[in-house]
Amino acid sequence: MLPAIHKVAVYEPALLLEDIPHLIGWIDRFDREMTEGKVAAALVTSMLGLRLGPPIMNVMPRGLLTWLTGLMMKSEDKNAKPGDATMRTLAPTLHYEGVLLAEMAETVDGFADIQAEVLLLGGSKGLPFLKPTLSRLEKTIPNVERIELPGLDHDASGDAGKRNPAGRPEVVAAELRRFFTSAATT
Repeated sequence: MLPAIHKVAVYEPALLLEDIPHLIGWIDRFDREMTEGKVAAALVTSMLGLRLGPPIMNVMPRGLLTWLTGLMMKSEDKNAKPGDATMRTLAPTLHYEGVLLAEMAETVDGFADIQAEVLLLGGSKGLPFLKPTLSRLEKTIPNVERIELPGLDHDASGDAGKRNPAGRPEVVAAELRRFFTSAATT
């Protein structure tokens, strides 16, 4: 909405169109578990609520998932270098992600007034609940280009590492470079 901004690029924007109660219904439980110091349980709550894990997670006992998540966090904490962002330190930020999802749910039509050129990026293996959003934004925003990057998931724009072995930031960076260095069409 700022006239000085002529180009905007987003990777799988977190705007919900479908199954909203389920995709934001985890926030209260997550907050309660975090308040009680049950970080592993809170992470499981957010992963299940946002459908971030493989389908097998949906049939595994919550206690087992919490125990496995706790083991993973202990290992990560043990191997972390000073200043590393671990799941334990990042866990509290998930509250804000949930709040933003709730606040922005069903607001896609409000993006019809954007005058800037917009690049919508997503991975072919991205979060299924975000795909309808990308399609709707593509139809809503007047000056938009949409690119689906084959084989990439929601984390693929991040650095490759133990937590994100499929990271392909160079693929996303190439699209960003192309988009931001091309002449404006508006």
